Amino acid sequence: MNKPNQFFSDGKLRIPSAAELGFDPAAMREKYAFERDRRLRTEGATQYQEIDGDLERYSDDPHITSRIERAPVAEDIDVAVLGAGFGGMLMAARLQEAGITNFRIIERAGDFGGTWYWNRYPGAQCDVESYIYLPLLDETGYMPSLKYAFQPEIYEHAKRIGNHFDLYSRAYFQTQAREMRWDDIETRWTITTDRGDVIRARHIVISSGSLNRPKLPGIPGIRDFKGHTFHTSRWDYAYTGGSPTGNLDKLSDKRVAIIGTGATAIQSIPHVGATAQQLYVFQRTPSAVDERRNRPTDPAWFASLRPGWQQDRNDNFTKLLVGVAVEQDLVNDGWTELFKSLGELMDTTGATALTSEEVKLLGEIVDFQHDERVRSRIDTIVKDAKTAEALKAWYRPWCKRPTFNDDYLPTFNRPNVTLVDTKGKGVERLTEKGIVVDGVEYEVDCLIFATGFEVSRATYTRQAALEIFGRDGAKLGDYWSRGMRTYHGLMSYGFPNCYHMGFTQTGYTPNFTYQLDKQSQHLAAMLVDAKARGHKVLEPTKQAEEDYLALVMAPNPMSDYLSTCTPGYYNAEGSAQAANDGFLQGQYPEGGLRFYEMLAEWRAKGDYAGLNVR
Repeated sequence: MNKPNQFFSDGKLRIPSAAELGFDPAAMREKYAFERDRRLRTEGATQYQEIDGDLERYSDDPHITSRIERAPVAEDIDVAVLGAGFGGMLMAARLQEAGITNFRIIERAGDFGGTWYWNRYPGAQCDVESYIYLPLLDETGYMPSLKYAFQPEIYEHAKRIGNHFDLYSRAYFQTQAREMRWDDIETRWTITTDRGDVIRARHIVISSGSLNRPKLPGIPGIRDFKGHTFHTSRWDYAYTGGSPTGNLDKLSDKRVAIIGTGATAIQSIPHVGATAQQLYVFQRTPSAVDERRNRPTDPAWFASLRPGWQQDRNDNFTKLLVGVAVEQDLVNDGWTELFKSLGELMDTTGATALTSEEVKLLGEIVDFQHDERVRSRIDTIVKDAKTAEALKAWYRPWCKRPTFNDDYLPTFNRPNVTLVDTKGKGVERLTEKGIVVDGVEYEVDCLIFATGFEVSRATYTRQAALEIFGRDGAKLGDYWSRGMRTYHGLMSYGFPNCYHMGFTQTGYTPNFTYQLDKQSQHLAAMLVDAKARGHKVLEPTKQAEEDYLALVMAPNPMSDYLSTCTPGYYNAEGSAQAANDGFLQGQYPEGGLRFYEMLAEWRAKGDYAGLNVR
């Protein structure tokens, strides 16, 4: 990388020449735009196939060996928590710590874990380090075995939290909430479930997550294929053999196809390629794959940590990712690398006088330098030049969630593994026997969809498989049909005492559990205070919601950034609705760290600004 002072001369910004940089920024910009444009589709996010009718099997729970039998319940509680992933568990733990114990957790899966319950594909691993991602390490005293933990360990930690906080006694598993209705006279929600339960709750907290309902590509003939199929989030080990650690021995005589090359595929493809007779990987857009550099946890280091270490480490990580100067990068990995690079440039003498456009240009060049390094790494690993070229990503680092893996690229050196690059078009169609691209049919025995999850907030209630009826019978599905409408990303006008844990319209950081913990702490503190004051109803005013939407939906550097990105779920596939419906659209403009400071300041004032309270 260029030394920071090469970008400044006499205190003014100086952009090095193409020869000095090793690339031409203008040509790079043009290449990125070309790759983006040829992937755009007029249908945007609607290009995906809904899982309904005979396709519902793709969302079935393959992990339940026996049904939990119980009689329907009728009860009154203070808080109902929907979802038993880390968000729901953190909410329950923080409620309990705050003194609210009359709550229930409702979950359609068979255990705690959320995305780590569903996603048990081979190689499943968290891309954020274990020491900040695995929640409640301070409280449980657990030491992760690796810097980046794999699914079995993460799932076990979810169960550990369940036992530590006695959450199993408060959870209804294998239970789907079907409807929630607000009673403005009783000031309570009535929740009905597929088990015949009728649960009345003063407050409801919805943490059903975005990474649980599989999505399928809208490929013609998707119902025609006669071979074996499944989605990575419902991995079929009865067919493949093996376990989340690999050794898929039953594929040794099988021709396998994987559609998708996102984060899930990056982790699972090495295991399929190691055992399948033949593996075809169908790629529309390549992922940028950097080094993982995983390592075991040092027990002596872990023993030296003092209470509060995990919060400090999380704050350190979050500060780095929003450009706040820190004395030491505690996490020191691929996530923080880019931000440190830009920060070093900004700290150069004279940088304080830069205009916003100059800062934007500097950021772009730092991104290009990073991208060039990641692309050049492919050439040193993948032997076939054509395959190596096809695996190169031509978009900026934060257009898609970055991936880190040391086994993915070498897999394409195997003689039994073939990359089928669709050049941005995607698969043409499916037949009874296989997959067609550019008129060529690839016959396979098994087709695996590594095509991600439904994340659109416009279809929120359909993803959650329930309808929410607020004041005067208003449907949340209708209210959010053109995009989320919230106050602080957590509450909506017309839906009193209903709270949504998530990432849109809040303060984003790549470590999801950090966000969920901050939200659960905020909600628990708010509910305890409201109860102490005798407040039964908390609801945003229409004006407060409008003002907040104007704040988070206003053009900002991130929305600007995403508008030039290749299509993906971050920007609603680049559609015209991206401003309302992208996963990362609508963010608190000052970033994740400041967002949660703002919530703490809001609570400290004690006036419930923006809420109707009664």
